[in-house]
Amino acid sequence: MAESINNEEVIKVLKNVINSLEDGQKGFTDLAEHLQDPHLKQFFVAEALKRASFRGDLESELHHAGVHDVKETGTVAGALHRTWGNVKLSVVKGDHEVLSIAEQGEDVAKKAYADALEQPLPLPIKQLLITQQEHVIASHNHVRDHRDALALAAK
Repeated sequence: MAESINNEEVIKVLKNVINSLEDGQKGFTDLAEHLQDPHLKQFFVAEALKRASFRGDLESELHHAGVHDVKETGTVAGALHRTWGNVKLSVVKGDHEVLSIAEQGEDVAKKAYADALEQPLPLPIKQLLITQQEHVIASHNHVRDHRDALALAAK
């Protein structure tokens, strides 16, 4: 029989992912302002909205678990990453740099999902996280591929 974790541990796991999603939402929103390519800008805005949607889905799960006041604001590491990204963007301009910063943030999001999915979560929550994780991985790959294409084009 599979080991399961208690309600408090499920809440902690979900809050960790929610914090990562908050970081991603803020990051995509902030970085979209620095992009010059209108298609990339639109993608970043859409990803910020998708992260908000994912947060809403996980917050609903917390409400079902009895947590009614979810006030997650992201992580200190995420805030530092955004601040460092803004400093870098003030010195070096261009979509390649923006995509590099975004790709680093997406690496953190991928890790948050991987860590969460290592836990013996209830099946409906695990399925929700897997679906969200698939989107985050696809988003990461999209950002990475565009970053790499810009680097090749610059050579």
